[in-house]
Amino acid sequence: METEQRNTTPYPNIPAVLESDSREFRDTGVPSTVAIAGHPIHPILVQFPVAFLVGSTLADVVFWFNRDSFWALGAYWLILGGFVAGLAAAATGLSDFFRIERVRKRTAGWAHLILNVIVLGLTLVNLLIRWNHPVSAVLPWGLVISLIVATALGLSGWYGGELVYRHKISVIGNGSRSEP
Repeated sequence: METEQRNTTPYPNIPAVLESDSREFRDTGVPSTVAIAGHPIHPILVQFPVAFLVGSTLADVVFWFNRDSFWALGAYWLILGGFVAGLAAAATGLSDFFRIERVRKRTAGWAHLILNVIVLGLTLVNLLIRWNHPVSAVLPWGLVISLIVATALGLSGWYGGELVYRHKISVIGNGSRSEP
């Protein structure tokens, strides 16, 4: 791959929609505002809602094919667990968003926030439509919402990765919270 000459980072052919700043590439990074012994908590917590909500989507798809209520009930409990775990992950993520100015200066920070708000909102809707009828509510709207949530989670995860790996936010370092 060729590296284009530009005043950014030495990454090859970064699409124009991704912000890149050579100062961040050389910076040590910014630690998370919610950490234990320097280890950020947000990346630990996000694993649970992602696993639960993607798992609920898979359970919905299996239910769609075999109509076994086991899968619909499993999806319901995974959605409940995903929502509760998502709230915990959101609390730690919001702390970094509001307390680290660099996050708010990046499109990736805003995209990550907005997509996760959408995920939590749709997950709540999905949970509520299934509340009294966890089996009959799966098709079609439960499945549709689950697919949208799983897709939004993938996009949100991409932007979260941008914040960590490209902008060095929530890593072990002693960089400035506002500028690299």
